[in-house]
Amino acid sequence: MSRARHKPATPAAEPAAPAAPAAIPDVRPGQSVELLKELHILTRDGKLNQDSRRKLKQVYHLYNFIEPLLDEVMNARGDLTLADHGAGKSYLGFILYDLFLKSREGDKSSGHIYGIETREELVARSRELAARLGFERMSFLNLSVEESIRSPELPEHIDIVTALHACNTATDDAIRFALEKRARFIVLVPCCQAEVAATLRKHKNESFGRTPLSELWRHPIHTREFGSQLTNVLRCLLLESHGYQLTVTELVGWEHSMKNELIIARANGQRRGNARERLESILGELNLEELRERFVY
Repeated sequence: MSRARHKPATPAAEPAAPAAPAAIPDVRPGQSVELLKELHILTRDGKLNQDSRRKLKQVYHLYNFIEPLLDEVMNARGDLTLADHGAGKSYLGFILYDLFLKSREGDKSSGHIYGIETREELVARSRELAARLGFERMSFLNLSVEESIRSPELPEHIDIVTALHACNTATDDAIRFALEKRARFIVLVPCCQAEVAATLRKHKNESFGRTPLSELWRHPIHTREFGSQLTNVLRCLLLESHGYQLTVTELVGWEHSMKNELIIARANGQRRGNARERLESILGELNLEELRERFVY
């Protein structure tokens, strides 16, 4: 009588370990997967779709511009302060902390990021996320522009001020804050600039008799686009009149975003001699004198 042969039991498979950030295509090693999910760059199951891959590419491209500025300040001072003005969900601040400051967590003096936002619910959400991720050197402040300039919750000097897609005049508010705080660097990606275009439109008939340049904004679509370009020209002249050297370039290719202009200002203490004169001449020539307070100070 033959004996039945029993196969040895196959050991139960151990559960697969969660994928490390480096194992996810296009994500930098060491980056917080939980953060990327919260920012909707990764899907809830840790994957990248076509839209999120494009968004991640933009994030890293912007970081490549900002990282040398962070390094320069850190090497000079051994510390840095950065304020993201009009922070919204503090998308940029979280990415900068995760990629740059997180590796310096052992040194409590090596950098602090402030997110300044007027919408209280977004500030509360950012505070909760920072606490959950253990990002100790991030602060989120529910402040207006005037309050942020005077608030004791912020240091008197800020090394770097950023404003990413701060809509319409919010970019101008960030510039004013940066000048008050004597920022060494200012990084701007302007968005939805309507104020200058609205003023051009308001005085269009009068401008037709004043200057042939008014043909540049005769039609509504030209008014919108010309107004947007003109806004950034005025901002650049303002910064140059306060002693900043400028780099103006594309953030990403136009196929990714029409909100694409990147302005990086570096304080060098050398005021461009004719910047203010040119600024005032443009305001006069184009019938924009009512905006003088915003662009000349």
